Amino acid sequence: MELETLFVIGMFLTFGALLMTGYPVAWVLGGTAVIWTVVGVVAVENFGANLWFDYSSSMGLVPERIWSIVNSETLVALPMFIFMGIMLDQSGVAERLMNSMVKLFGAVRGGYAVTVIVIGVLLAATTGIIGASVVLLGMLSLPVMMENKYDKGFAVGTACATGTLGILIPPSIMLVLMADRLAVPEASVGDLFMGAFLPGLLLGAMYVAYAMIRPLLQPHIAPVPEGTQKVSWAIVWEVAKAVVPTAALILGVLGSIFAGIATPTEASGVGALGALLLALMSGRLNLKVLNSSLQQTTRTSAFIFAIFLGATAFSVVLRGLGGDQVIEDALLGLPFGPYGVVLTILFAVFLLGFFLDWVEITLIILPLVAPVVQQLGFDLVWFTILFAMCLQTSFLTPPVGFALFYIKGVAPPEIDVMDIYKGVIPFIIIQLVALAIVFLVPEIATWLPSVAYD
Repeated sequence: MELETLFVIGMFLTFGALLMTGYPVAWVLGGTAVIWTVVGVVAVENFGANLWFDYSSSMGLVPERIWSIVNSETLVALPMFIFMGIMLDQSGVAERLMNSMVKLFGAVRGGYAVTVIVIGVLLAATTGIIGASVVLLGMLSLPVMMENKYDKGFAVGTACATGTLGILIPPSIMLVLMADRLAVPEASVGDLFMGAFLPGLLLGAMYVAYAMIRPLLQPHIAPVPEGTQKVSWAIVWEVAKAVVPTAALILGVLGSIFAGIATPTEASGVGALGALLLALMSGRLNLKVLNSSLQQTTRTSAFIFAIFLGATAFSVVLRGLGGDQVIEDALLGLPFGPYGVVLTILFAVFLLGFFLDWVEITLIILPLVAPVVQQLGFDLVWFTILFAMCLQTSFLTPPVGFALFYIKGVAPPEIDVMDIYKGVIPFIIIQLVALAIVFLVPEIATWLPSVAYD
């Protein structure tokens, strides 16, 4: 085995070992980079190792890379979309949607679950903040479903999985990060937003189908509530009044991007302003709410950018040690053919999602494997959407599935951890089935970007 390969494996093993110590991921990434910079320099200068490695071409490049990150116009959209999501959480939009839509779907078996999913899709199209969506949906829906004798696993699984739709359905902060890391015109933020739109709706539709079909097969998991009102025009009008403001915001953000009127960065500003106006219209905007939203936005953005800096140092040193070439040779050497290589990458990402957050996987793994996939002749938008769909499962897979922790924090006392684990399993399977459909039918991800500017 060549020295470059040994060093690359050693670097990943060091990262994994330090991660288990409980130190923040940003520090672990940066610390691993420093350790292996020292190892590389000592190996070359003191032991004559056959490596094209020195400080100036590894850690010496980090300040320049950091400047390119903080100077990136694309990443301006990140705090804007985060603020939009947090402000919407404060505006009471979800509560109004829940109160009105439950009258529309409540009389249907599984209607509460369908209501949660529909609201989750609307929230996903206005915010990419998974924690806020999962907590909000859990707080609004779980007490009502428990009161109406819903199965605990079915109820909590629906709320938990639906809250993760925001990581895929645009405007998604994950897609913003992916576009920045890829840094190629073929996979711009706008292209990724358009590419993810139909797969996101497909996944939402599959959730709705599950929420309607399973109660028909197992009526005891979702009884029809007693004393529900018949659907009337008054109820339909109430739903329309609750949906229109959210739909207008979605149209303002995504419509301006898809129509080519605004860049994603400009549209993020429109979204932030729109969320402020919705909070103002609802009567919930005051200095305390504004201050809280700005603080949460700052903390979340700082968390992501700190990992950005650590991952940048890690990636620079890994490339200096020949990591990109080692990984490229390993993938191209697989005896599975081009599609087998893509499946291998997705399988590895799925497994990594059990232990790592989507941010680390996006910042470290995606830039290493995307050039190989592009070299094999695949559409980069298609592959990136598959990568994103695969990463979505990381929110639901233990032991590091953050959505599981979020939902446990707001679940009623009678719902325990095993109920949550059992409840999300069907949705993980649905996510993998949707992933397989997009893999087999690439046009679901590539059609909209291909016709957008014709």
